[in-house]
Amino acid sequence: MAFDFKKEYKEFYLPKQKPTIVRVPPATFVAVRGQGDPNEEGGAYKQAIGVLYAVAYTVKMSKMGDHRMDGYFDFVVPPLEGFWWQPGTDGFDYRNKAAFHWVSVIRMPAFVTADELEWAKAEAARKKSIDTASAELLTVNEGLCVQAMHLGPYDDEPATVALMDELIAAEGYVNDMSDTEVGRHHHEIYLSDARRVDPAKWKTVVRHPIKPAR
Repeated sequence: MAFDFKKEYKEFYLPKQKPTIVRVPPATFVAVRGQGDPNEEGGAYKQAIGVLYAVAYTVKMSKMGDHRMDGYFDFVVPPLEGFWWQPGTDGFDYRNKAAFHWVSVIRMPAFVTADELEWAKAEAARKKSIDTASAELLTVNEGLCVQAMHLGPYDDEPATVALMDELIAAEGYVNDMSDTEVGRHHHEIYLSDARRVDPAKWKTVVRHPIKPAR
């Protein structure tokens, strides 16, 4: 049976709607960096998603060809995730989408090394006729965070974030998000296919890095 990150790490991919504090271990992703409104048709964000899925599925389906990855095991391609920030903004302003900077990611198994990613990029570029040069291997150590499952449109996330903020204030923590590329960021994990699911039923894990208030 294919390894499924969502099932093996339910505490990180399937949290409850009630916010909880967690310590997230390091994870490795295939990643594409960019900026701008994610809703722009044909924009950088939608192009990045195409690159990520092309590379991720090339890794998964390598078992069908001649290329062999050391330590390979079959896996379910994990959900799309994103780290988001806005330079010069304290917190996160959902209304100003043009100011978004992001790193869009899909988690990869540990056997995906930098060399194997380069192979997958080249293979995906050859088969799909797309430019995969922007994809990179990225390891993120989120550490101490607050998270919750958000149900509904992305623009309604502030209500869920407010509950997260209430919890960390009560527990003696504060948010620890950066407005620069180097730092800790607002994190979303997309569990629903936005093209096929009613926005009212979208499931998104929302996660914020935190630190002790003093």
